Amino acid sequence: MNLTLNEKGNAGKQIEVSDFVFGANYNEPLIHQVVTAFLAGGRSGTKAQKSRADVSGGGMKPWRQKGTGRARAGSSRSPLWRKGGVTFASRPRSFEQKVNRKMYRAAMCSILSELIRQDRLVVVDKLTIDAPKTKKMLEHLAQYGFNDGLIIMSDIDDNVFLGTRNIPHVQVTLSQYIDPVCLIAYEKIMLTRDALKAIEESLML
Repeated sequence: MNLTLNEKGNAGKQIEVSDFVFGANYNEPLIHQVVTAFLAGGRSGTKAQKSRADVSGGGMKPWRQKGTGRARAGSSRSPLWRKGGVTFASRPRSFEQKVNRKMYRAAMCSILSELIRQDRLVVVDKLTIDAPKTKKMLEHLAQYGFNDGLIIMSDIDDNVFLGTRNIPHVQVTLSQYIDPVCLIAYEKIMLTRDALKAIEESLML
């Protein structure tokens, strides 16, 4: 299939891309599974609490079983007692979900293809400005009708990076760092031509 380069808001020349990567069918269940697994993998899972077996003390029965007029008690570290253990104590755990490489790549292809169908993917030949100024960057992006989204480049241009730091809702990243969450989190995605080819090669392997 062919994609059109956006040359400052005007339809530019056509570039040929892989149908496998940019012409895939939309697979919502697969995308949901991969995104959920990706977010779950970012959870620390370090929460921990002490059960009655972990808290100190409580080795001796507080008072005899009968005759005191008080409720029966076997340990002063019961979950019912102050400073006692937690009934169902949390333990460190891993939230990681297994997603094989084929599923991950298929989900990425499905997302990229859907971005093209929804006209949310902007492909430019290159993105450069002559000075690291927010005003210059805003003027440059306005020529593409781009004011909210993710810019993906093959190499970070210092002027572009510094020029976008103070622009809300605009982020710059490298093609090797993209993931399914960042692709669906933004209204629009801008790709340079080199980044497009790098992503295509990585998903075709």
